[in-house]
Amino acid sequence: MIRIADSEGVHVTGFELAEVKFTFESAVDVDVAGTKIKAREGEVMNLPRYVAAILEGEKYGQIQEQDMVVELKQAIVKENVQGEFEISTLDEHFYIRLRAYMKKLPETDYDKVESMLYSLLRKRHGKIVRLADSSKLTAELSSKMTVEEREFYVKLHEISSGFTGRIMGGEK
Repeated sequence: MIRIADSEGVHVTGFELAEVKFTFESAVDVDVAGTKIKAREGEVMNLPRYVAAILEGEKYGQIQEQDMVVELKQAIVKENVQGEFEISTLDEHFYIRLRAYMKKLPETDYDKVESMLYSLLRKRHGKIVRLADSSKLTAELSSKMTVEEREFYVKLHEISSGFTGRIMGGEK
């Protein structure tokens, strides 16, 4: 069985390879990680995220992405509205995108976002534990979860079923 970290690593790699819009703040003619880039100031280009991150780090421009704080706040509100055995839908790469976003934040903003993230995690964690204890992962439920949450659910369900089976006198 694939470990959670391995599965997540595959998704992180996919995330880094996905294209993002990058706005150049100066003219550039460089080779970045084997990719030849020539652009004018103000030009917007679709680039693999890892290439755009290198360019951004070198102050050539900025990656254009949505504000993850807004998305996190919306996720918390939606989660709080759901019932005890219902979870709201999150993009399967939500936590991966949020972690990448948080790496760029100043410490004070990072701490605030981290606190909000813990709030969301605690809420979803509790719901996933209850759901995994009572049933196998369905396609509908799976579609509402992130990559990490699906792996967590499957592991919890296996442990819960095994425990119940041993108590009841045999593997379930």
